[in-house]
Amino acid sequence: MSTLHDLAATIEERKGTDPDSSWTAKLLSKGPEKCAEKFGEEAIEAIIEAVKGDRKKLTSEAADVLYHLLVMLAARDVALDDVFAELARRQGTSGIAEKASRPKG
Repeated sequence: MSTLHDLAATIEERKGTDPDSSWTAKLLSKGPEKCAEKFGEEAIEAIIEAVKGDRKKLTSEAADVLYHLLVMLAARDVALDDVFAELARRQGTSGIAEKASRPKG
């Protein structure tokens, strides 16, 4: 298993546990909207560090982004393997062509 799979499994294990015992459980107990908000905050922090050019801080913020992305996915019952399957489906396709093939709306 990859580190991301391990982390996703840990997040799943924390669903429904005591929010006072786990940051993950606390986030999940606040609902998908709060999980999405926290993901957005972390993404902005990563963007700021990318613009500043601080590799160490960007690395740390990127780890936070990945963690909070997995929490947000778990809050909406989207499996990491489903995301990987979507990436695999897109592999070998030009990003421009793939985006153009998406339904408008």
